[in-house]
This record gives sequence, structure tokens and C-alpha cells, in this order.
Amino acid sequence: MVMPEFHTLVNEAKKEIQEIDSAGLKKMQQSGEDFLLLDVRDPDEVAKGTIPGAVAISRGMLEYKIDTATTDKNKKLVLYCGGGSRSALAAVSLKKMGFKNVISLAGGYRGWKESSS
Repeated sequence: MVMPEFHTLVNEAKKEIQEIDSAGLKKMQQSGEDFLLLDVRDPDEVAKGTIPGAVAISRGMLEYKIDTATTDKNKKLVLYCGGGSRSALAAVSLKKMGFKNVISLAGGYRGWKESSS
């Protein structure tokens, strides 16, 4: 069971970051916009499917391994998880590391998958 404090943390994080919905992500992809799509789910979740073009770095390793994906603090980063909570927390963490253009996908992979079917 998820503790209420988790929801409080996520809601606070969402006040500090930008979010987009699945339609917004699809527009970015179709327009050829330059951005890095990061899947911050755990490896067992990634194994069940990803959004095309995503680089997988689990939430637990993100701060440690972000430099394997980019060191450009100005690069647009779109993060997603299963439902949009972990990616919001991850986005705040990357902002604290100096990344200036971090976006979380509202609804996460589930929302993206539902909008694609």
C-alpha cells in the first residue's frame, strides 16, 4: 500500500516541474524535436515494453548514470515511468543537478499506451 506521504511528495514535485501529456509527446516525436526520452522504470517493467526511442535508466540509478545518456544541462529531457509519479520525482532530482529543461510525462507509460490503442 502506498503511504500518503508518497502522494504528498509527488504532488509537491509536480508543482516544481513541467508535465506534458501523451499527445504532447507524440507531437514532439512527429515534429522531429531534439530531446532525450528517458524511461526511469525498473528493468522488469522496461522488459514488458517501452516508448520507441527511449533510453532506459532506472529511477534508482538515474543520478548516477545520467551522464551515460547526456551531460548537456540544456538538453530537453522527457522522463516517464509507469504512471507519472516516479518520473515527477526524478525530474525534480535532475533539476537539482542543474538540468534546465526537464519534463515529466503525465500518465506515464500506461497513459501513453492507452492513448496509442
